Amino acid sequence: MGKLKEAYWRDAAAEYLKRLSADCKCEVVELPESRLPDSPSEKEIRKALADEAKAMEQYLSAGSAYNIAMCIEGRQLTSSELSEKLCSLGVEGFSTVNFIIGSSFGIADEVKQKADLRLSMSKLTFPHQLARIMLLEQIYRAFQIGKGSKYHK
Repeated sequence: MGKLKEAYWRDAAAEYLKRLSADCKCEVVELPESRLPDSPSEKEIRKALADEAKAMEQYLSAGSAYNIAMCIEGRQLTSSELSEKLCSLGVEGFSTVNFIIGSSFGIADEVKQKADLRLSMSKLTFPHQLARIMLLEQIYRAFQIGKGSKYHK
């Protein structure tokens, strides 16, 4: 959810997407975040997350897609474990892997329930723009590990 606003984030994302193009087709889909007041109520937050979940629906239901919800309560993997997971998905028949980063209030429960894996980068909280760059770097690293390159130290 959301766009990369600053040029330095867009440049970093573009660099990793360029690197990934040698190993896979990688597409970033930016869906608009719901607008909320400065101090939203729980009801407003639930409605916003539900609206965002509807926007995500078409991507989550793609037949051979494996959906990974990025959420703090998810499972933590090492870079090597992520590489093994991504490598195994192709063998298991998945042609698409969706990594879902929610808005500042997270991801709707119904999206998390549809996810094949809930993944956490850390117990720490990161800005969504930084989380996207970190995720792109880890996907790139996973491919490099899979190829046995020297990128992963």
